[in-house]
Amino acid sequence: MRTVSDLQTRFTKPKSSEDTGSERAIRKLFVGALTLAGMLAGALPTSAGTDKKLPELALPDPMTPPPIAVLLPVPDDRIVTAISTLDDLGQDVLARSGIPGLAIAVVHDGRTVYARGFGKRAIGHQDHIDADTVFLLASLSKPVGATVVATQVDAGLVSWRSPVRDFLPSFDLGDPWINEHVTIGDLYAHRSGLPDHAGDDLEDIGFDRSAILERLALLPKGVFRVDYAYTNFGITAAAEAVATAAGMDWANLSETALYAPLGMGSTSSRHADYMARENRASSHITVGDGYAVADMRQPDAQSPAGGVSSSARDMARWMSMVLGRGMAQGTRLLSADALLPALSPQMIRGAPMDISARPGAYGFGFNVDTRPSGRVMLSHSGAFSLGASTSVAMVPDLDLGIVVLTNAPPTGAAEAITASFLDRAELGMDSRDWLAAYAPIMAPLSAPVGHLVGTEPPTDPVPAGPAERYVGTYDNAYFGSASVTATNGSLVLRLGPDNRELPMQHWDGDSFVVYPISENQPVGSISLVDFVEVSAELGMTMQIEHLNDESLDLFRRPD
Repeated sequence: MRTVSDLQTRFTKPKSSEDTGSERAIRKLFVGALTLAGMLAGALPTSAGTDKKLPELALPDPMTPPPIAVLLPVPDDRIVTAISTLDDLGQDVLARSGIPGLAIAVVHDGRTVYARGFGKRAIGHQDHIDADTVFLLASLSKPVGATVVATQVDAGLVSWRSPVRDFLPSFDLGDPWINEHVTIGDLYAHRSGLPDHAGDDLEDIGFDRSAILERLALLPKGVFRVDYAYTNFGITAAAEAVATAAGMDWANLSETALYAPLGMGSTSSRHADYMARENRASSHITVGDGYAVADMRQPDAQSPAGGVSSSARDMARWMSMVLGRGMAQGTRLLSADALLPALSPQMIRGAPMDISARPGAYGFGFNVDTRPSGRVMLSHSGAFSLGASTSVAMVPDLDLGIVVLTNAPPTGAAEAITASFLDRAELGMDSRDWLAAYAPIMAPLSAPVGHLVGTEPPTDPVPAGPAERYVGTYDNAYFGSASVTATNGSLVLRLGPDNRELPMQHWDGDSFVVYPISENQPVGSISLVDFVEVSAELGMTMQIEHLNDESLDLFRRPD
């Protein structure tokens, strides 16, 4: 995986038509994987813009074991002061980012010490967000789901080293040896060899979980247990194996093993539960200079990786359990031994940009990084371009954690609050303007995709052929069948098991365009559809730009 600094470089290089595929891959990488940890791990704090001095270093207590010694002490009153600034910080970020609303919760020493909402649940309505308002978590579902797995490890039903095929005998990654050896931990650490965001394109066009998992074998692979590539459906496959071992579906297992015991009454792994909540933050998309209610994202297919909904107060209960090494309100929910592997470095996310940079690691569903102080930080971010952005960060040495939930596409607001708060708690001041730092990195995540975005149609296009030249059913092993029909004199492209319709507009010659809207194609995206007649014997082919990330986008119509 590229480091955040590397991704910043990629975003700032000049655009060209050859960059389209890689830029889309970077977008997808960010939407699932961008974390507060990645930014902070490679960034040294500075005192630029302030007269304050950084705190003095101190020698560690000689009785403290060297592996956990930290040379930057944090007095309790500094954390208390940081907490007291959260009202102003939340209001400031809300106003500067312009997002509809957000919620913040902080835990310290096993207690929820702050929980508050800011802004509106939905644009155009008066209902305000509070600490119990339910949000989509997006990829914060991954660390939450990892703790569900840990409960089953503790129960002895699975281990992190259990082969997935012990529970899903038909699971197939396209290589017989890997099929027999890939473990639950391999998939939770993103080291299975699956490509970045494998299967997300199938979800975009309507395939369900089982159909997507069945097609993973058709994707090109990286090197097993060597290459890191962030995936939603890799983790989902591992969670399916755990749920099968437990004898129930994932949503029921999550509720039974984690949410109910922790008193997380507003949390669910079913999208229908989120939509039915009275106190619910609607998801929003960007429209012009503002936001509009969307509620378009239905993530049940990848529920273990992106489908949890929860409130700030519920997430505080969860953070307390994680920081408590499995203890919750004086009761042990699961053993520290079962949880520790998830919170430990299992895979390096990518090579550092410089020998002075701290490497970033991934555990089982958690980012595991080192703050500039030397303290370990557990974190994750989540984002849907269709309207959610979230961030959690925990510093075990301080028994301190913060979660921020928002109801808008990623703007950097969630990450800025977590970063600023931890700076204030640890250093007594902000090391930089975090919202200004994150905003330009996040902006491309909600921007339209397609190399024709911003391009004017040809002024003198080559005429299209007759409709019958393009009409028909086209086959693709990975995406299934697609059809082109003529309706009222216009061509319509239909994709996926639900035959989702995309009206086609002529562009030039045998080229048309469609305007998809999905998690990976924000509003305004343009996708080129090219038809090529190979020969009379081989028939017509159709290539669809927004389905070409893994070069599997060629559909063939036998004639």
